[in-house]
Amino acid sequence: MTPELASACIPLLRWLDPETAHGLALHALRLGLAGRASVVDARLEVHTLGLRFANPLGLAAGFDKNAVALSPLAKLGFGFVEAGTVTPRPQSGNPRPRLFRLMEDRAAINRMGFNNDGLETYLANLERRPRTLPVGGNIGINKEGADPERDYPLLVKALARKVDYIVINVSSPNTPGLRDLQGEARLRSILAAIAESVPDHPPLLVKIAPDLAFDGLESVVEATIAGGAAGLIVSNTTIARPKLLSTHANQAGGLSGAPLFGPSTEMLRRAAKLAAGRLVLIGVGGVASGADILTKLRAGASLVQVYTALAFEGPGLIPRLLHELQGELTRHGFASVEAAIGVDL
Repeated sequence: MTPELASACIPLLRWLDPETAHGLALHALRLGLAGRASVVDARLEVHTLGLRFANPLGLAAGFDKNAVALSPLAKLGFGFVEAGTVTPRPQSGNPRPRLFRLMEDRAAINRMGFNNDGLETYLANLERRPRTLPVGGNIGINKEGADPERDYPLLVKALARKVDYIVINVSSPNTPGLRDLQGEARLRSILAAIAESVPDHPPLLVKIAPDLAFDGLESVVEATIAGGAAGLIVSNTTIARPKLLSTHANQAGGLSGAPLFGPSTEMLRRAAKLAAGRLVLIGVGGVASGADILTKLRAGASLVQVYTALAFEGPGLIPRLLHELQGELTRHGFASVEAAIGVDL
């Protein structure tokens, strides 16, 4: 089966509630039913974070929370895959329903609440990770009994030899108090605790919210640099509600998909200007075309992630986006992806 054929089944999943459909999609991936795709083009290569990426398109955290489908995902054509968010202890997350499709808006709202099977299971699943592409680990804290200065270093130490980079998630809107950890003093404290406990670790990135004010973003950038992290992921879901058409628009949780593209790209551009080359940036939020990828690259991203569009379109999305990106590079006169990074700054 090809990814395009697998995508033809996506409309059938829309008869199911979104979380059940997501579970079935993961199961189908594990059975090898999503197919295989490969878009090989030296122009798409990116060298950053001390790693080689065959292309700049990655899967954002949240799709494979427990790292159960990394090998099948690697076959879809991604340049990298990020698994998680994982917390030290298993937790069930918030009550269902907690995931909503906004079909008219090409968007989703979730209030999952870091539901995952915990660190022990996550690490066991990583033993079967593919070695053909970079894999990132996204880490967070439990809703109850958390101590960020204890838990983030614990997670980094556990993952240090298992993944190629680690993302410190301090920006999900669905864990009470988590976004407070983006404050400069607290973020510096967490990064200092990691440096003291795990001096030898893979590149660290901080995932931030798109709802930060400009002075808050500036503080995050400076704290990230001072703390020795390698970069930022811009951005997580938003608690803002732009003009939406769906009846689910007022559901609590984080909004992702098409409405997030503009705000997240503007924050990416501002972060790139503030960082001035001192951080590696990964752009995420509303990506659904090759033109979207190029826009993120031009705004300062070295890599780009996708999630919500994949849920709407299925695995055929990945080769489509990469073919479109090839066309966009040619149309705009870029010899490579790396030549496009930050040109609009």
